[in-house]
Amino acid sequence: MKLITAVIQPYKLKDVKDSLAKAGVTKMTVTTALGCGQQRGYDESYRGVVHEVNLLKKTVIEIAVNEDYVQPTIDAIIAGARTGNIGDGKIFISDLVEVIRIRTGEKGKEAIG
Repeated sequence: MKLITAVIQPYKLKDVKDSLAKAGVTKMTVTTALGCGQQRGYDESYRGVVHEVNLLKKTVIEIAVNEDYVQPTIDAIIAGARTGNIGDGKIFISDLVEVIRIRTGEKGKEAIG
């Protein structure tokens, strides 16, 4: 079992969700975050005062999958999120030690599916 965490541009969320749906992946958690990477932010002027904006809006998608779905999930995220520009995002893959479904008490693969 793996936890796939993708940090993408907010405007690409619909494309990524559509791509994941085509790959048969429909369960996910989506959160809004702020972060910076190679983009390093930008300067913005408000009422004549220049402010440095170095934390940009990002969308974080977390998906727990069984081993069979790891590569299709990664490929779907890349297909939906890639623009070819700096800031397209990152994908992190972590091992899941245990998963427990709260409602039924199921564990492991049965809790993810």
